[in-house]
Amino acid sequence: MTDETNGAPMRGPFDTPAQMRTSRALRRRVAFLDRDGTVIVDKNYLKDPADVTLVPHAANAVRAFNYALVPVIIVSNQSGIARGLLTEDDYRAQRARIDDLLEERSAYVDDHYHCPHHPDITGPCECRKPGIGMFEQAIVEHQIDAASSFFIGDKLRDLLPAKAYGARGFLVPSPETSPEDVQGALAEGFELASSLSDAAAKALGLPHEPES
Repeated sequence: MTDETNGAPMRGPFDTPAQMRTSRALRRRVAFLDRDGTVIVDKNYLKDPADVTLVPHAANAVRAFNYALVPVIIVSNQSGIARGLLTEDDYRAQRARIDDLLEERSAYVDDHYHCPHHPDITGPCECRKPGIGMFEQAIVEHQIDAASSFFIGDKLRDLLPAKAYGARGFLVPSPETSPEDVQGALAEGFELASSLSDAAAKALGLPHEPES
C-alpha cells in the first residue's frame, strides 16, 4: 500500500522504524520468549552454564512453535553483566547450553538477543526491556511481522514491548512473578497462561492439556 500523494509506503499505526525497514512481502511472525523464568529456571544472575535448567515442558512449547514454522527468538535482560556478576563469555556459554538442552529434546531456538546493561551502572539504554531495542534489531535481522508475533514471559516488562507493535502478549507466571505484574498484565489486555506450553497452544490455536 502506498500514499497516493507521493508514492511512499503507507505507515501503519504500529510501524516502528525497524518495521518500516522490512519488506512486507517477506515479513513473518515469530515467538519472542523471555529467558530466565520462562524458558529456563531463574537462578538469579546465573553464571555457570552447568546450572542451566529448562523449565518443565519448555521444550514442548518451543517444539510446538518449530512444528508450526514459527521462529523462536529469546530476548533477555542480563544486567548481571553490568553488575560484574558474569561476563559476556559466561552468557555465550549459557546460550550454547540452552541450545544443547533443547536440541536433545528435538527443539531449537532461531536466535538469542540480550541486554547487558543496567541503568544505575551503565546508564539508560534502548535495549533493556520494557524498551524495544532488542526487538527492533531482531525485526530487521529476521524480517519479522511484529504485529502478528507473540511476546511471552513471566514479567510485565517482557510483554509491554508488544504494545508498541499491536501484538499479543502472554504472561506465564513463575515463582518470581509478582501479583502486581499479574494485575498489570491483565490491565494491559494481555493473556494469562498456566505454562509456556499453554501459551504456545493459545498462540497457535491448538488444544492444550495441562501437563502432569
